[in-house]
Amino acid sequence: MTALFALATSLLWGLADFGGGLLTRRTPALTVVVVSQSIAVVVLGAVVVATGGWSEAGPQLWFAVTAGLVGPVAMLAFYKALALGPMGVVSPLGSIGVAVPVGVGLVLGERPGLLQFVGILVAVAGVCLAGGPQFRGAPVQRQAVVLTLLAAFGFGAVMALIAEASTTLTGLFLALFVQRVTNVAAGGLALYVSVRRGAPALPADGFPWRSLPALAFVGLADVAANGTYAIAAQHGPVTVAAVLASLYPVVTAVAARGVLRERLRAVQAAGAGLALVGTVLLASG
Repeated sequence: MTALFALATSLLWGLADFGGGLLTRRTPALTVVVVSQSIAVVVLGAVVVATGGWSEAGPQLWFAVTAGLVGPVAMLAFYKALALGPMGVVSPLGSIGVAVPVGVGLVLGERPGLLQFVGILVAVAGVCLAGGPQFRGAPVQRQAVVLTLLAAFGFGAVMALIAEASTTLTGLFLALFVQRVTNVAAGGLALYVSVRRGAPALPADGFPWRSLPALAFVGLADVAANGTYAIAAQHGPVTVAAVLASLYPVVTAVAARGVLRERLRAVQAAGAGLALVGTVLLASG
């Protein structure tokens, strides 16, 4: 079950990041974050009411609040990095955040077996290569590296926090709702400050109504990914769940190949293959 839900997390995060990266090329990144997360709040609020999730309220929700404060910073940095490009910098470095939840798991006493340890090394190496790493070029590329490292640490922290925010399914719905409400509040404040400083909140042609379905998908896919990761971490070793969930750059690269017709380089194809081998080793270990 851990492997299944963690791989679902990778799929959802990969597609959400791909969609978010495309949207921020036409719409300010803060606006993408606030609108997509607002849609998620409405949907999650309805789910919490329908399932009676309010009864699960407790001190553990502070983990969700903290995740909600860290999340917008990470998403904004990641979306800006994706807009700057190239994907060869952003995708592989984005997976480095896996070190945070893996470290938490090790501190809590988890010790992966030899086969799983090899799988972790192979999978992480595969993810880094799948993006087709590029570290030479113009200064904008170095800016993308800095933004991506900030995002990676934030994503890793969110993974660790949300796994501690609930112990039941209804409690998970409530924790995700609290996280997204905090996301919208923090992102909305940042957007207000940005507009006051003269930055545009919308594209030149106004609110992107045609992009609303895509914005909804990005917000809901990101929420669902947080949920599947929490379930994976609760039903198995965090070290395994975190590494499998970090395979999302492979999904992003494949989506770019299928939708944008970006050609996969030899190093990317090799990385995808290694990631698959690492996945099999983790799941079988």
